Amino acid sequence: MSAPPTLSTTLIPAARVLLRPAREADRAGIVEIMTDPEVRTYLGGPRPRAKVESFLDAHGVAAATGPGSYVVADPETDRFLGTLTLDRRDPERPGHVTEAGWELELSYVLRRFVWGAGPACEAATAALRAAAAELPDRPVLVVTQTANERSLRLASRLGFETAGTFEEFGAQQTLAVAALGEWA
Repeated sequence: MSAPPTLSTTLIPAARVLLRPAREADRAGIVEIMTDPEVRTYLGGPRPRAKVESFLDAHGVAAATGPGSYVVADPETDRFLGTLTLDRRDPERPGHVTEAGWELELSYVLRRFVWGAGPACEAATAALRAAAAELPDRPVLVVTQTANERSLRLASRLGFETAGTFEEFGAQQTLAVAALGEWA
């Protein structure tokens, strides 16, 4: 079985962020978040710059975002702030709350200079509201390394509740869940 659809909308405006497709002008920001050791602390570490640039050369920046994936940008300047994805969690991976899997999974990666300033919360809220308006009510997941306290605090502020932990990628992961209808 293939994954059910995610969001069809390509632009999601909010007061302080705009969720939109990636553009060539985002290239430097994408390279930054993929190679920054601090940003990638809980994401398997930084990727080699040459590999990131080679991938972008071969596939373009649009390959960095697909259905349900967005660039988080400043709505006034269009400056790249990070990425957000609301995609389906593959049932072959651990960490599910339904037997069939394919739950919506929210993830985000932002540049360090905006950490703690609110764009992650605003972008996540905007994406979840758009999804609640378009998709049937279902569980939404956030999965993050248990050691990533900042991400766990944000998930809690958004209304996600811890559903359990499991091992993946050599680290303990926390699975948090909320009902999509909470953002309707």
